[in-house]
Amino acid sequence: MHDVSDPTNVLNCVQQRQLELASLLKPYGIEIEHVADDNAIPGSFFGEREAGLIGNKLLLRYDTPVHSALHEACHYICMDQQRRAKLDTNAEGDFDEENGVCYLQILLADHLSNIGKDRMMIDMDRWGYTFRLGSAKAWFEQDAGDACNWLQQYGIINDSQQPTWQLRQ
Repeated sequence: MHDVSDPTNVLNCVQQRQLELASLLKPYGIEIEHVADDNAIPGSFFGEREAGLIGNKLLLRYDTPVHSALHEACHYICMDQQRRAKLDTNAEGDFDEENGVCYLQILLADHLSNIGKDRMMIDMDRWGYTFRLGSAKAWFEQDAGDACNWLQQYGIINDSQQPTWQLRQ
């Protein structure tokens, strides 16, 4: 079992991870923009270390958690074109989209070296994401069928639960 009580013990967007995220997110048209240490992150809905999102720019510091970067990127991927066109800080979205975002961020974590689904879910728990079944892993494995179906409905993942590398259709 992992310690879910320490939100500081999560993987961050250090330089190498920012480069890897840039490569991962390029098919979606998302561009990483680095923010200097100790500067406020523009476009961050939650402030502090959390990723910012303005248009197709994902704004990150080296202390931004990877889960936050993927979460905001997945909002961009999962939102409709009308919201994407005016995106500045608040991704909005409904309950179903939020679940799709969480599900997709877990799937995309498997495409980052030394992270993967399991570590993403641990970091989500450590940071304080809440799920009905008590953990991200339990939700993903036992209660996320609706999120998976939502992502498939919009062409974001295929029937094999793999990313299509396409924005919401």
